[in-house]
Amino acid sequence: MTDNDARPGSGGSGHLSRRTLLKAGGLVVAGTAAGFGAAAIAEATESAQAAEQAGRSDYDTIVVGAGLAGLTAARELRKKGRRVLLLEARDRIGGRTWTDRFNDYEIERGGAWVDPLQPHVWRELSRYNLTIVADQGPERVLMPTPGGFAEFDPVTAYTRQGELFTPFFAGARDYFPKPYAPFTREDLLTPLDGLSLRDRLNQLAYPPADEMRMTGTTSLYGAPSSRGGLLQLAQWWALAGWNYTGFSGVNTFRIERGTVALATAILNEGKPDLKLRAPVASVVQANGTVRVTTRSGAAFTAPEVIMAVPVNVWKTIAFSPGLPQPHLEATAQGYGVPRQKKLWLDLATPTDRFIAEAPEGFPFAIMGRLNDNAPAVAFTVDTSFDVTNRAAVEAAVREIIPSAVVRSHTVSDWQAEEFSLGGPAFRQPRQLTRLHRAIGQPLGRVKFAGDDLALGWSGYMDGAIESGLRVAGAPTLAPSPNASPDTQGMALPKVNRRVYRSFVGL
Repeated sequence: MTDNDARPGSGGSGHLSRRTLLKAGGLVVAGTAAGFGAAAIAEATESAQAAEQAGRSDYDTIVVGAGLAGLTAARELRKKGRRVLLLEARDRIGGRTWTDRFNDYEIERGGAWVDPLQPHVWRELSRYNLTIVADQGPERVLMPTPGGFAEFDPVTAYTRQGELFTPFFAGARDYFPKPYAPFTREDLLTPLDGLSLRDRLNQLAYPPADEMRMTGTTSLYGAPSSRGGLLQLAQWWALAGWNYTGFSGVNTFRIERGTVALATAILNEGKPDLKLRAPVASVVQANGTVRVTTRSGAAFTAPEVIMAVPVNVWKTIAFSPGLPQPHLEATAQGYGVPRQKKLWLDLATPTDRFIAEAPEGFPFAIMGRLNDNAPAVAFTVDTSFDVTNRAAVEAAVREIIPSAVVRSHTVSDWQAEEFSLGGPAFRQPRQLTRLHRAIGQPLGRVKFAGDDLALGWSGYMDGAIESGLRVAGAPTLAPSPNASPDTQGMALPKVNRRVYRSFVGL
């Protein structure tokens, strides 16, 4: 692993030596972390190749995108007896989830955390008997002050954060009384939907010492705070139970075998035909069918198509008839967090477990080591920050921890990755009430899915699964607003959620 291993989320060429390779019907298929899931991928790709060689074109549905939304939709359609072809641009499944390795440590380059507050992903974990583990959490927390960074014990730090964030979401129980039905009180939402995170901070007029503790969060999601919509963060607050304990602790649990275990389990149950390295160039509707053509010129037809790719990617595909105006606006404006990069850092020092939050304008918005003997994870939205340069990365870490020493690091730049063009979904002002419902509507025989389009946990794995279920006509889960988290019989590791600070959907 080099000091400046910068990797987009494509799983593309140049890194196959680190991953399991196998021959599958003439295709070279890059396996997932430690080769997990390679057999399921090989079986699905062999089936697709055999069908293609036999000239088969009798698919009922073509699903474009093998992220969690596309995988879920394909599985649900297969349960109904449909013949499904799943086209994926990358050489792997999972989309914006990606279990990989860094210095012999398993990492998640994309989505990582799950929670019983997120019912769709939690039901999937129970369905496949996937074991979860809890991060150990920080031993200390570094927070910005006007005089520099100060160290706090976690309970003290996040008790204060709760006191600051609770007023930020004042009224959310009224305007999001049913968080999975976000338009229930559209009369209250519409006036608020024009507010950015920066606007809300301005309304509160916190003293500088308090506001700087807020902007690590608002800048990370808003990229910058003036771009991100208040209602996206407020809906997460509502989904988490309208309280800081749920909001800050929702990123506590991980899948023991990685997100690849979930993606592979869904693929293995559904068994659609799978074609990797098949980025789509055009989608044309005519004479009651839809013709999907890949960049290599391969063409497939079916009565319907499900586009389970990020909203940001729609603009790279030629649709005929063309996309409606709301869809065009959404893909032009962007739905995923721009500029966001996720770094994993091998730190020689410090060696303890910590979380550090920085105010807006710092290279890193948040950084921390959550488990013993693990690399630290950090997020940046600073476009001037050269994340490929180890010295620059170390200098950025030292702005927060002066004694830090970075041995090596690796980067996931989802904005630069052509099949995502952005990080997790985070809406801008006015996108919820002006665009969100409209872009979830089909275009003739073409339907749309993805975590961007979720009615609930948009920006999380739960939202992707919810959207995949909905587009396939399968039941979704909408817990009662006052319901306790449903563990569905799964044993939860013991953890004090008050000592956690939520990182991000990715």
